[in-house]
Amino acid sequence: MTTFSDLLLHTCEEVPQKTALTIQHAGQDDQSFTYADLLAGANDFGAACSAAGIKPGEVLILILPHGKELVFAFWGAVLYGVVPSILPVLTEKLSPEHYRADLASLIAITKPVAIMTCAGFEPEVRAALRQGDSVRVVLLSEEVRPAPVPEHFAGLKRSPDEVVLLQHSSGSTGLQKGVALSHGAVLNQLDAYRNAIALDSEKDVIVSWLPLYHDMGLIACFILPLLLRVQLVLMSPLDWVRAPHRLLQAVSQYKGTLSWLPNFAYNFCAQKIRERSLTGLDLSSWRLLINCSEPVHPESHAMFYEKFAPYGLPATALQTCYAMAENTFAVAQSRLPDGPARLSVDRETFLAGRSVCPPVAGRPALQLMSSGRPLENVRVRVVDPQGADYPDGQVGEIILKSDCMLNEYYHRPEITKKVLVDGWFSTGDFGFFMDGDLYVSGRKKDIIIVGGKNIYPQDLEALASEIPGVHPGRVVAFGLDSDESGTEEVVLIVEAESAELDEQQRISDLVRQHVTRNSAVSLRYVQVVPPKWILKTSSGKTARSANKEKYLQSLGNPDQS
Repeated sequence: MTTFSDLLLHTCEEVPQKTALTIQHAGQDDQSFTYADLLAGANDFGAACSAAGIKPGEVLILILPHGKELVFAFWGAVLYGVVPSILPVLTEKLSPEHYRADLASLIAITKPVAIMTCAGFEPEVRAALRQGDSVRVVLLSEEVRPAPVPEHFAGLKRSPDEVVLLQHSSGSTGLQKGVALSHGAVLNQLDAYRNAIALDSEKDVIVSWLPLYHDMGLIACFILPLLLRVQLVLMSPLDWVRAPHRLLQAVSQYKGTLSWLPNFAYNFCAQKIRERSLTGLDLSSWRLLINCSEPVHPESHAMFYEKFAPYGLPATALQTCYAMAENTFAVAQSRLPDGPARLSVDRETFLAGRSVCPPVAGRPALQLMSSGRPLENVRVRVVDPQGADYPDGQVGEIILKSDCMLNEYYHRPEITKKVLVDGWFSTGDFGFFMDGDLYVSGRKKDIIIVGGKNIYPQDLEALASEIPGVHPGRVVAFGLDSDESGTEEVVLIVEAESAELDEQQRISDLVRQHVTRNSAVSLRYVQVVPPKWILKTSSGKTARSANKEKYLQSLGNPDQS
């Protein structure tokens, strides 16, 4: 079995009536689909691609809401040999201007032959088109009709080395890049990751709210279960944000065993879910709940476990993973059942010198949690600027080599050549090894250089979030060049729960004092803003460049960005 189409069709032949997935929508009955249903629905959408003149190997952008149409459209494209790429729909958390600009840039570089969407999103899609774009807009209501299942799908003629899909990064550090992944690369990832998490296709049930345009949702919570015959329960990301207890209810109802979450979701669930929504829940089936953020925060795991342990959540369920689209998904995974390794280090030394030292009496300590150990088919190194390996406990850039990496950044040969050297991929992430475990500390592009010191904004944001009144996870730090000091100055923006000016000033003072006292930064610029001021990417990450631009525009001085 060498391609997606081979695997899916073989499954449909062997277990056509096995439940492939269940889709949940708030206020509606759950919809379950067998593999036979999946094949029939996918064929209709694939036939629509063919009828619209989309040929095997061409790129099709899917901008569709969560639901069966998106599921069928993706697999229909695969079966017909078309290369799908799922993008987010415009929601209230995304800036319309940035959304259209990002989509326009993506179209210009990726040059998809068509965008499949529905009537409700057509205006936004067309607003992103520029004069001269040849991309066609395909509307579901016009194009999708039942079609006879062909004897031979065009997707069966695709080779394992050919591109099967494009994943687009969340754009947190600049223009989105299309990660081109081959059939072989994805299947190699699934084989290795299945072993790392001891996946059992007969016993495991994956429950997810994660969006399918992000690698965590697309690979771990969509492609992996459907190709490896693991039952999948899929809910809408929007439904989860409005009512996060739905995830736990689905786990209890369907005896879910695996879920993946970004770090903020642990805090969000622990803080927002009320006791009345937990009555009667049984979370004892939850075998693995995997945190895929970098860095991961021990405090988030502790908060989540304390909240939900009374409902049967096993302590061994809380695990970690280091993942990225460029390696299909997982790079490292915490060991089962032990869980992620932890370190207590001297905070001042770590923040200033990026080296690991034991805690010093009378000084604050920093708690670190590992992202696990490299998968069996992934080699990981931590290197200095010249490419030499660092010893344990020294922070450097993480590079990797595997058989599940991207073919290229689609239509971007210069960037591909820059990050792939002798088969080693430069991740742009910093971290360190300790006793075989990988600890991820931050993004290279996010570094703020203050007086020659490398400052990671995530560290400052974590400190600011410790102040009562600051909205957890709604903090952003970035650097601005200062002619006066001849170096960068740190700007820290925090969202406050209170709109009272006196209270906001009090919070600002506390943040400034706390960050200055506990880091290598003498913080001068703190701005307290109302809720929903800070911009996030479609995957929920802080959009640093966009927030920096917004801040400068608020000062009437956008040229410094």
